[in-house]
Amino acid sequence: MPSDERPVRDLADAYVEGLAELDPIMATMVGIRPGDDRMPDFSPSGQESRDGLARATLRRLDEATGGGTGGDTDPADGDERRCGRLLRERLGAALATSAAGEPLRDVSNLMGPVQQTRTVFTLMPTETPDDWAVVARRMARVPEALAGYRASLTEGLSRGLLAAPLQASTLVEQLAQWNAAAEGRGWFAGFTDAAEVPPALRTELEQAAASATSATTDLRCWLADEYLPRAEGTPDGVGEERYRVAARQWTGADLDLAEAYQWGWAEYRRLVSEIEAEAARVLPGASAAEAMAHLDEHSEVVHGVEEIRLRLQRMMDEAIAELDGTHFDLTEPMRTVEARIAPAGSAAAPYYSRPSKGFARPGRTWLPTLGRTSFPLWGLISTWYHEGVPGHHLQFAQWTGMADRLSTYQATVGSVSACSEGWALYAERLMDELGYLEPQGARIGYLEAQLMRAVRVVIDIGMHLGLPVPAGSPVGDGQRWTPELGRAFMAAHSGRGQAFVDSEIVRYLGRPAQAISYKLGERAWLAGREAAKANHGAAFDLKSWHMSALALGALGLDDLAGELAAL
Repeated sequence: MPSDERPVRDLADAYVEGLAELDPIMATMVGIRPGDDRMPDFSPSGQESRDGLARATLRRLDEATGGGTGGDTDPADGDERRCGRLLRERLGAALATSAAGEPLRDVSNLMGPVQQTRTVFTLMPTETPDDWAVVARRMARVPEALAGYRASLTEGLSRGLLAAPLQASTLVEQLAQWNAAAEGRGWFAGFTDAAEVPPALRTELEQAAASATSATTDLRCWLADEYLPRAEGTPDGVGEERYRVAARQWTGADLDLAEAYQWGWAEYRRLVSEIEAEAARVLPGASAAEAMAHLDEHSEVVHGVEEIRLRLQRMMDEAIAELDGTHFDLTEPMRTVEARIAPAGSAAAPYYSRPSKGFARPGRTWLPTLGRTSFPLWGLISTWYHEGVPGHHLQFAQWTGMADRLSTYQATVGSVSACSEGWALYAERLMDELGYLEPQGARIGYLEAQLMRAVRVVIDIGMHLGLPVPAGSPVGDGQRWTPELGRAFMAAHSGRGQAFVDSEIVRYLGRPAQAISYKLGERAWLAGREAAKANHGAAFDLKSWHMSALALGALGLDDLAGELAAL
């Protein structure tokens, strides 16, 4: 195929354009269709339209590749081949998820339709009156979007496809927090307070915010009064069949769940030993829990919400300055990343939002405060290497800058959690290898985060499949995993407080298999690096490997380690 022909990547980008028509929130996240003030159709008919687009795209992909799934009919060009495999796998995983009825019971504390209707406003431009006019029109459509979501849950009720009570009650509480913001006027009203706009637009914004808040109130009441009672008895774990569908969605592979569970336990035991050794260096004779409690009281603490935001910003700016040219080659747009404070009512875990196409909106890290105003730094250092630099920001910013060579699909919509979260965990490890975890407690913070990700593998698979608790566990030895045992097990190994642990357990149960993608993804990144080092011997150059690896675009676990090894 001539180098200027790219039928597969063109098809992938046509899919992105088609999806943008059906999912305007996705378009805003990617940074295409500026000024779009629509909301997605979260109803069953909206899902049918998205499924129809996926099926039509798969048919066209078969025509473009001769139906290739990895054999001789796949394109010879590497980017074309990788894009084709990714597109086929991702669309197949999405259709399997839909066929399992998951959109009809999608109730959780993050990443769901409800959260998307709020998050999108934090990603929209708000510099001009015209920008705020778009915000107002889109905010006025929040009731329509939530009505479509409610229609899907109602269809789920009619089919006996329900979320567990824990998920519904958590969402009810989350919506209550949203509506309590801005001194009881609601989050949407608080968001529009910053607008410097003409009085006529002010009235439109206030009306839109009021309608959005009213819609979230109505949804909260419906969930509490009608959905939650009917959800009683729905198990928290989803069982093996649904879990396998979810694992394919989050990892891009059909996993050997027994092997992953045993490997997660082995990683847990290894990291327990390592963190206990590090605890003794922090406070001789102390356990890990005692050392972390000591660090909360006696290590550096940043006081003030704005002060911690500035500190995290400085940390990312310094990492960019020091890593550029030594371990990475960064373009100018990649050097900009913003530290932000997450809106009230967010889940407990920090997160990252990627830059828009063309970098009109920079990459951003988000810190949920959970009402705190003091922040021990030891537990945040490796986390911001994960969320910011060299973690999520460098990967997603590199993809954004290469979208024209790859495809917009490979750089955005086609992302696989195991690839991106695996890179972010690898980035934390890299910073440990490079000596960046020398501040007091920073390394125990890193090991605590690593241990948490290993615990996730064990309890996520264990809770959803009802597996036996491994012998030697500090809780539940000889029993089968339950949410209560998972909560106790995680609390025994976390220095982040009960509110964080509770939020995480709800998250794992509401997003099956997402939590295991981190550690399994990191394993693939490390395996790929070690294989590449073995292939090149003394000629192996880590910076060149990093840049080549980040130029591959999104990959699932079916392909990740092998593609990395070949670099």
